[in-house]
Amino acid sequence: MTETREEWIKKRAYALWEEEGRPAGRDFAHWEQAHAERQALEGSAASLDGKEVKTRKRTASPKASTATPKTNGAVKAVAPKKTASRKSA
Repeated sequence: MTETREEWIKKRAYALWEEEGRPAGRDFAHWEQAHAERQALEGSAASLDGKEVKTRKRTASPKASTATPKTNGAVKAVAPKKTASRKSA
């Protein structure tokens, strides 16, 4: 049986509540934390139970051979071209 996203969040929020000693009035904070953890888990390469890493399929784009390498948002500094200097007389 596969649990739904809502059930996973509910169980995780309950576990967080128990871990904190069952404090009163923190239900919304636990729900929000569980929700954020689920979103992070869905965006990662981990399985939903966190026990294994899924492999992601890579699809080749039509321009894969001419594409420039990804820099993860970093700007690569390009050195200026060197030209032959002329000696003045």
